[in-house]
Amino acid sequence: MTRQPKVDQFLAEVMPMVHDMDVAFHNGNVAPRVAVWSHTDPVTLFGAVRSGSGWDEILPMFELLASQFSNGSFEYEVVAADVSGDLGYIVGFEHTTAAFGSAKLPNRYDLRVTTNFRREDGEWKIVHRHADPVPGSAGTERQMRDVDRALASTD
Repeated sequence: MTRQPKVDQFLAEVMPMVHDMDVAFHNGNVAPRVAVWSHTDPVTLFGAVRSGSGWDEILPMFELLASQFSNGSFEYEVVAADVSGDLGYIVGFEHTTAAFGSAKLPNRYDLRVTTNFRREDGEWKIVHRHADPVPGSAGTERQMRDVDRALASTD
């Protein structure tokens, strides 16, 4: 795929952040995700299992989820991206392997993801994420059921 230089620069800035925050997240550390997400509304999450609007609603979800993940690894496959001024987005597939809850062995799951960014004080911050399971992936469906069950027990 041929990209414009501004898109390549945008990806060079955001993809290391996305990778590092998700590796940390899937190893139980929410701090990098908190640092990369905007805390200024509007900020929204249409997650694979849970959704929320506003930082006060999203932060507790992130904290709970991160506390349940361990032994994680993460790869992002970019399908499309663009940037215009202080707004940018990436679309792709996340390939994650992680243990969840009391599981000792990690499971792989794959999500289709769109992430929107806004530049705030010169830094790219995530303002929206939409993720859903890749259809037909038994491992992904199993992991999403386990996550949903665990979160439902905390509601």
